[in-house]
Amino acid sequence: MNTEKAIRIDLADYVHAGEGANGESFNHRSDPEVMLKLYNPGKVQQPLDEMRIARKVYAAGIPTPEPGDYVTDGVRYGIRFRRIRDKVSYARAVGDHPERVDRYAGEFAEMCLQLHNTHVDTSVFESAKARYLRQLGDNPFFTPAEKDRLARFISDAPDTDTAIHGDLQFGNVIFAGDKRYFIDLGDFCYGYPLFDIGMVYSTAYLSDAPFVREAFHMEPETAVRFWQAFAPVYFGTDRPLRDIEAEVRPFAGLKTIIIERDTGCPMPAFREALKSILKP
Repeated sequence: MNTEKAIRIDLADYVHAGEGANGESFNHRSDPEVMLKLYNPGKVQQPLDEMRIARKVYAAGIPTPEPGDYVTDGVRYGIRFRRIRDKVSYARAVGDHPERVDRYAGEFAEMCLQLHNTHVDTSVFESAKARYLRQLGDNPFFTPAEKDRLARFISDAPDTDTAIHGDLQFGNVIFAGDKRYFIDLGDFCYGYPLFDIGMVYSTAYLSDAPFVREAFHMEPETAVRFWQAFAPVYFGTDRPLRDIEAEVRPFAGLKTIIIERDTGCPMPAFREALKSILKP
């Protein structure tokens, strides 16, 4: 429940800086240290939840922009953050310089390894397993038998107390100079790292071409190359890529649960990755 009153702002004090699936970003006209993330109309609880999680993540010492206030312009709700000036997302960097994809994929992998080796207070954050099982219960497109198989797969994943971003894709890690930060932390939790790495794989292989171009600013073949350069840095060079992908692919398919909930329709491309789990 929304129990925190949003601070009223005047959007005229801000300059539009960008946009994404959930809303828009703005920079303050007179204070270069302040940026604003304003959610789409109708999103009231979501930005409040993200602000609270972002504060906990920041307090845990994970590199992320310092979160500030929960705000509203009278129509939309959002969060103010300490601005990271001259920041670039890995999605934008690769899209602008596809010839540097191997370098950027390696840096992104190192950032992910750092995150997935960070132990967190499990009394502060939700587990990835609990989140997926809750979302699975809300999904109307799987049969009871399919839900049982998926629930067993989720429950059988190893238990760890390490950090999970929850929406780990190329656009949600930014850098400025030699500093790197995680952003968009509304799904942050803890658990087995492959719950996160499945998202990296799904971005490269399960998303359709128009979505990759619009959301990640790159051609689909560049996204595939990103994954192929990412995997040996993250998993090590002693494992064949096909073995890594066979392990990761079902975790990528779990994103079906979230995407079908959000779109309100079945997603066959994502379900294909769940074949090994769903087969009787």
